[in-house]
Amino acid sequence: MAIRPVSEVWDQGRDPALMLVTDPLRLRGRALADVVRAAVEGGVTIVQLRDRKASHAALLRDGALVREAIGRRARFFVNGDVGAAIALGADGVHLPEAAAPAAAARARVAGSTMLVSRAVHSVEAALRAERDGADIVQAGTLFETASKPGACTLGIDGLRAICDAVRLPVIAIGGVTAANAGRAIEAGAAGVAVIGAIFDADDTAAAARALRAALDGARARTVEPPRVRPQRTR
Repeated sequence: MAIRPVSEVWDQGRDPALMLVTDPLRLRGRALADVVRAAVEGGVTIVQLRDRKASHAALLRDGALVREAIGRRARFFVNGDVGAAIALGADGVHLPEAAAPAAAARARVAGSTMLVSRAVHSVEAALRAERDGADIVQAGTLFETASKPGACTLGIDGLRAICDAVRLPVIAIGGVTAANAGRAIEAGAAGVAVIGAIFDADDTAAAARALRAALDGARARTVEPPRVRPQRTR
């Protein structure tokens, strides 16, 4: 069946994606919905609900609150749990690199416009994700980050190699801040994903605005638009 091209899900030609990945350990007494609401007000365009220790029921509960906080102002992804993504009517599901092939998730969401995102850490993994039917790849770890201490980093050259190798939109993650987010866009990424840059900030909305400004400034300096897979049929 025909599905919408990724370019219709968020306007990559104009606005680089700014994804917030949730982390319950960084709430510092705040309500998750309040953090998400402020982040979206500041310019976040995708919220990925991630809590690897949560049960399916807990993801459904938290997901409903996050969806309500987002409204129609941003896209909503669920990390890892395809069933929860379906039940919540999510815009996408994000799969860890070691999870089942993207084709398995694709089969479960057949007939919908839900996107399948895959974590990758190399050119080879990105190419495999593309062949397997992923719509988006989330590439990391870009820079050193407290979220994954000691993890091997791609660096800008590694990110650029992934962007050059695939036709999919590439979201860069890992150690991204307002100071370096623009470099990911200049390397060919369609956007960035952050955790600490927003969750660790005292002013959530201001942190998101700073990231948004960095991304938009980099896009203005970039001649070529990000890679976008052409429409395909299944």
